[in-house]
Amino acid sequence: MARLSSEPELPHPSRPIPRRVPRHLVVAGILFVAVIVGLTWFEVSTVSSHGIVVRSHFVPGEPPSEPSDPAWETIPALPVPLSGQVITRPVWPEPSAKALSIRSMHNGKDISFLLEWQDATRNERLTPGVFRDGAAIALPLGNAPAFFCMGQLDHYLNIWHWKADWQSDVDRRAARTKKKGNKRQGIRRFEVIPRRPSSVEDLIGGGFSTLTSKKRQGRIKGQAEWKRGFWRVVMKRPLTMPGDDLENEALLQAGRLQAIAFAVWNGENKERNGQKAVAPWMQLLIDPVNRPTAASPIE
Repeated sequence: MARLSSEPELPHPSRPIPRRVPRHLVVAGILFVAVIVGLTWFEVSTVSSHGIVVRSHFVPGEPPSEPSDPAWETIPALPVPLSGQVITRPVWPEPSAKALSIRSMHNGKDISFLLEWQDATRNERLTPGVFRDGAAIALPLGNAPAFFCMGQLDHYLNIWHWKADWQSDVDRRAARTKKKGNKRQGIRRFEVIPRRPSSVEDLIGGGFSTLTSKKRQGRIKGQAEWKRGFWRVVMKRPLTMPGDDLENEALLQAGRLQAIAFAVWNGENKERNGQKAVAPWMQLLIDPVNRPTAASPIE
């Protein structure tokens, strides 16, 4: 018969006193295990972007706005591996794009990024069952990197999302504007948002399914070309200056080292939303002003 006692039971001397593990550590551990199990289950060949430094080279003149600008050839391209998204459903373990080439320049006022990747088809329409090509740059709003896909609560991302169908709208409207004798500028039939200011949507993300389009658009300019099975996309934005309103905008300053991530979508492969190729967090180093451009990227 069990002995009744009012004295509290003392832990056995050979057993350690259990300690409560902080909830955030438990969640982080579960997420880590889930990622590893998911990658193993889907036999995804993971790639690592950690330790890679994307250098934005200082140039005295205006950074290129066009992907065909020969100035891009004066700096080296940085090849970055891409892998699938297996964190949330629907998982996407086998994206089309396997690698992304990155170049960047700035002149102390504006910064430009050139992204290049292989894509056998040009998909620039978005209709039911038809999906567009796209690319994105993600930058944390704070100093700590957020989860690389869409951010997380309390760690938001500023996402620059270039869209091939938006680029088509912008290009067609520009072509009509240049056409001689065309005094009346109509709205193209398939333009979702007439007179959109850019092919890049400026977004804020705080986790999956939380993307929000910023009220102020057009600060990030985009230009792209598809040629011989490759997309070349330029995204350009002013650098952060003293006195700028930094609400919901990533801090980009000369001489600063910060986190950056990338994503690519292939519409022909039915990729959209979380179904994409990703390059997780790496470092972006923006050259100090007046620093000479080196012949090779930083290791």
